[in-house]
Amino acid sequence: MNTAVADDILTQLRRPSSPVQNAAQEAFDNLTETVGTVTVDNPKMQTSNVNVFYAEKQAIFDVNLDIGNNEVIAMIGPSGCGKSTFLRCLNRMNDTIPTCRVTGNMSLDGEDLYGADLDPVLLRARVGMVFQKPNPFAKSIYDNVAYGPRIHGLASNRAELDDIVVDSLKKAGLYDEVKDRLDAPGTSLSGGQQQRLCIARSIAVSPEVILMDEPCSALDPIATARIEELINELRENYAIAIVTHSMQQAARVSQRTAYFHLGKLVEVNDTNAVFTNPQHELTENYITGRFG
Repeated sequence: MNTAVADDILTQLRRPSSPVQNAAQEAFDNLTETVGTVTVDNPKMQTSNVNVFYAEKQAIFDVNLDIGNNEVIAMIGPSGCGKSTFLRCLNRMNDTIPTCRVTGNMSLDGEDLYGADLDPVLLRARVGMVFQKPNPFAKSIYDNVAYGPRIHGLASNRAELDDIVVDSLKKAGLYDEVKDRLDAPGTSLSGGQQQRLCIARSIAVSPEVILMDEPCSALDPIATARIEELINELRENYAIAIVTHSMQQAARVSQRTAYFHLGKLVEVNDTNAVFTNPQHELTENYITGRFG
C-alpha cells in the first residue's frame, strides 16, 4: 500500500460521521491509559511504552501488554487499528520495513527483543509466526516442515529429522491426513491443510511463542473449526497471540482479549469480562457493532 492510500484510510478512520462516532472519538481523545489488567503473573513476553512509526506517521501509541505462558491472547479491533503492527513487533518482522521504527521495551523471558546482541533470525525461531494466507514453500510436505530444523541444525541425521517432521505434523493435527504422501507438494493440500502445514513448519523449530495473524480469514467454517481446536491444544505447550477480526473466534479460543483502537490499546482483560462487561465505551461500542 502506498503512503497516499494509507494516509487516506487513516483520515477516514479518524473522521467522526455520527453521534456514536463523535462520542467514541471524544472517549478516544480522553484515553490516557489502558483499561483493565495489562500484566500477568507468569509472563512469557512483556512490552512497555511501545511506539511504532512508519516514517513520520505514528501507528502505535505507548502500548503496555504482557503475554502469559500457556495462554491465548486475542487482539481485536477495527481495520487499521494497529493490532497486526503490534504483533509483528513481537518477532521483529517490522525490521523488514525500511521506514518502520520501534521504540519502548519488549522482552522474551526478560531478554530485550531489540538488544544489539539478539539475532532477529534466532528470535524468529523462538517466536514463530503464522500468517493470514497459508504460504507453504514450493517444496514437498516433508521438506516444508524439515526446512527450519535443517537451517538451524536441530537434527544431526535423517532419523532425527524424520522424528521432528512426524512430531510436528502430529502436533498440527495433520499427520494422519498426509502420512502416505509426504513427498507431495505442500501446495497440493487444501487451504485448511496448508495452514496446518504452516503451523507444523512453525513449531518444528521448537518455538516458545506462536504469533497468528488472522490465521482463519481465508478458510471455510470447517477448516476454521479445526484450526481453533488446534490452537486450544497448542496452548498447553506455547504462549499464543492471535489477531482476529472475528469476535466469536476471540471468544472461543482466547483466555484474554486486548482491544485496539487507532493505535492505542484501549482495554485488556479476561475474555469473558471483555465480551460480557466491557469497561470502556470504545470497547462496548465495537463489541455491540455500533462502529468498526
